[in-house]
Amino acid sequence: MARYGKKAHDKVEETMHELKEGELRSGSGQKVTSRKQAIAIALSEARSEGGKAPPAKKTAARKTAAKKASAS
Repeated sequence: MARYGKKAHDKVEETMHELKEGELRSGSGQKVTSRKQAIAIALSEARSEGGKAPPAKKTAARKTAAKKASAS
């Protein structure tokens, strides 16, 4: 069973070309130089467009906030 759909694959491919050409920017406008960050951006965009990609992992900050909210 495939984890990623065609839309996610195409988005990653397009984003990697942007990275190699030095045109990829993050949400804050900074130039992206990390391959891992480029893939994360591509998968995030694919998810928002309805592509098949596993959900993003929750960060420690989100888990802590959720814990505090449920404890109250």
